[in-house]
Amino acid sequence: MKLDSNNHSVFLMFYHLVLVVKYRRQVFDSEICDFAKEKFTEIGSKYNISLVES
Repeated sequence: MKLDSNNHSVFLMFYHLVLVVKYRRQVFDSEICDFAKEKFTEIGSKYNISLVES
């Protein structure tokens, strides 16, 4: 567990992202899941965010 810090605080933050589609249709196949995971990782690297589970 690595804590992050700034000038006046130390913190550890976790976010839980849930993507729900209209009428809960099965639109996320393996190709779309891989693309989304790649984009989340790419964006996360710019902001020092790591993907814990997928």
